[in-house]
Amino acid sequence: MSKNVGAHTMSKVDKYSGSPAPFAFFLGLFLVFLVLAVVYFSYVAIEPQEYMLSALFGVIAFVSAMVLPATVAINKEWEEAIILRFGKFQRLVGPGIFFKWPIAESFLKQDKRIITLDVSRQEVMTKDNISVTIDAVVFMKIVNTKDSLVNIQNLWNSVMKHAQTTMRDVVGNVELDELLARRDEIADRIEKIVERETKDWGVDIISVNLQTVELPEDMKRVIARQAEAEREKRAVIIKSEGELTAAENLEKAVQKMSRQAMYLRTLSSLEDISYDQSNTIVFAIPMDMAKGEILGLSAFAKANKTAKTAPARKRKEKI
Repeated sequence: MSKNVGAHTMSKVDKYSGSPAPFAFFLGLFLVFLVLAVVYFSYVAIEPQEYMLSALFGVIAFVSAMVLPATVAINKEWEEAIILRFGKFQRLVGPGIFFKWPIAESFLKQDKRIITLDVSRQEVMTKDNISVTIDAVVFMKIVNTKDSLVNIQNLWNSVMKHAQTTMRDVVGNVELDELLARRDEIADRIEKIVERETKDWGVDIISVNLQTVELPEDMKRVIARQAEAEREKRAVIIKSEGELTAAENLEKAVQKMSRQAMYLRTLSSLEDISYDQSNTIVFAIPMDMAKGEILGLSAFAKANKTAKTAPARKRKEKI
């Protein structure tokens, strides 16, 4: 592993190596002709014919000094550049100072940072014939500077247009429910297609994210009604399950409780709910629960009636 890393580092150093020969050449040319111009100018008073040579050497030195800045260029830390010599690719240079021959060589820079491309919002028809408005964002990075500058003219616009077309094709082959439930899977599918198609452009598609999926208003209302019905269905099921559990527990409690205990429980419930006197309470009691009490009250009433009528009968008998 370390050998591979070292080899990769060495290859990158060799790839980035740029000789300062252009700068050294024009600097030496400037110094030589500057010295010649000064030397010949010192003989002008003795031999005036040397004046033209001194002026010529001065002009050459001046031109060499003016060309010196054109031999030096600088890349920022996140930039790479390719050198073209007479229009043909020559070498790749990385961040920092690099040198080139004026006129004969030119360079093109490329940004190596992660780029964010916004795929414009567009209207797409899904597989089940529902119109949706959707947009996305693409995260990408340059991995091959030469291919990104030589193989494609307008890289960013081309990737964005290709992602836009791919998004429309992929979304058009899925139904609305799948689009809403599996957005990440659909985004991954778009990413793989775009990366496969742009592999020769020197870019790496890091990720594709679907930002907004906007539905028509009538479809929003339909989905809202569907969600409401689903929630009501779950509520009814939960309520019925609770009632079933409560009924089972009550049945077990009834089996364990005697009639007197049930009667006491009834009276306790009446006491709990009778605090508010503004309420009218109708409490149904099973007949079998109160059968003994009703028979006792009937017997008591008959006994009272008999006790009241007995003196009247005695008076009639005396008469």
